[in-house]
Amino acid sequence: MRSRRTFITLLGSAAAAWPLAARAQQDGRMRRIGVLMNAAATNTEYQSYLAAFTQGLRQSGWTEGQNLRVEVRWNAADAGLARTYAAQLIGLMPDVILAASTMNLTVIKQATSTVPVVFVEVADPVAQGFVASVRQPGSNVTGFSLLEFSLGGKWLDMLKEIAPGLARIAIMFNPETAPYSKFFMQVIETAAPSLGVQVIDVPVGASADIEPALARFARQPNVGLMLLGSSFMRLHLKLIADLAGRYRLPSISNALDFAKHGGLVSYGPSSIEQYRLAAGYVDRILKGEKPADLPVQAPTKYELVVNLKTAKELGLAMPNTILVSADGVIE
Repeated sequence: MRSRRTFITLLGSAAAAWPLAARAQQDGRMRRIGVLMNAAATNTEYQSYLAAFTQGLRQSGWTEGQNLRVEVRWNAADAGLARTYAAQLIGLMPDVILAASTMNLTVIKQATSTVPVVFVEVADPVAQGFVASVRQPGSNVTGFSLLEFSLGGKWLDMLKEIAPGLARIAIMFNPETAPYSKFFMQVIETAAPSLGVQVIDVPVGASADIEPALARFARQPNVGLMLLGSSFMRLHLKLIADLAGRYRLPSISNALDFAKHGGLVSYGPSSIEQYRLAAGYVDRILKGEKPADLPVQAPTKYELVVNLKTAKELGLAMPNTILVSADGVIE
């Protein structure tokens, strides 16, 4: 029979081995997470992303109002608001910040080098200088990379395969919300000559710039449109899809709902999955792990969605090679 002293000693040893999560959640301390979203608060798609993130936290034992407080700011793709809200969130002294998009990560990283940050929807964070390497981020920042710049060549090749007559392709982007556009352009411009197309930069800084830019470009023959994904483009996705149809522009975007809005092709990874996974990284940081030790993860699946109705309106026959690869077909 064990003595009381032995039992207490064993109990103490067991307590020392408890997962950090159990001790952290039983110490009575309210944890705080800052979240900087790259859309308007009324955007239902991004509301679902945030819901996926908070649900993931609940599954790990973090309940808002009990052991967790979540402070959310929505910047509506406005760089000025992003800077203001980044400062606000850091001023709240959060345990972790979730940064959604390259623009949000940029302003948060400029404002703090100590608060742990988990990012989502960021293009190639190594090339952009956010982390030292994928395996060992090496700082207060880690997260989930959404796009690789090599995809620029894939989008170009796919659009040319669907619309072989294309001679000029507009690459539309917002320089402020897509500061990485130069990396995509390097890939696209390298691939363009072998496909017999000319690529043309079409930067837009405000919603009012979009239609005039497309109208001017569409005056030329045999033209198409490629969107470089960013929070600005996502905010105006339906408008751009409608205009692409009006001006008869075969179009492609990494946003999976672009084809659902009437764009010709969508090809890219799922954003919502990144928010689910981000909850796991936030949980691990709250339990004591460091961002520097958590490897950056890249998407494992890319989805292809084609809009046959749009193809028909444009007088295009969707190649069988595209159709058999499609994850979704809109008729």
